[in-house]
Amino acid sequence: MESTIVNLVIQLVAGALGGNAAGKSLKDFDLGALGNTIAGAIGGAGGGQLLSAVIPALAGAAGGGLDVGSIVGQLVGGGVGGAFLTVIVGAIKNMMAGKTA
Repeated sequence: MESTIVNLVIQLVAGALGGNAAGKSLKDFDLGALGNTIAGAIGGAGGGQLLSAVIPALAGAAGGGLDVGSIVGQLVGGGVGGAFLTVIVGAIKNMMAGKTA
């Protein structure tokens, strides 16, 4: 149970960082600081959970604790998921506003 909560926190933080990085580097999809953080955190949790389901070794429960590989996997999954969802939400926002990317 503890490793699940730790994994979720890692995914949320990594997702928020990934969302902000995507928003700042891709100006057309920027949602603002708060929007990037929220979309990134949601995407990070979703991406990290999906990656943990696909690759069970990243869940960190194998030895009863977290190892470096598990933490790195959660960071990568969360960061990519956060960036991905931020870009998707930014594209939807642009389409609704009538902008083209």
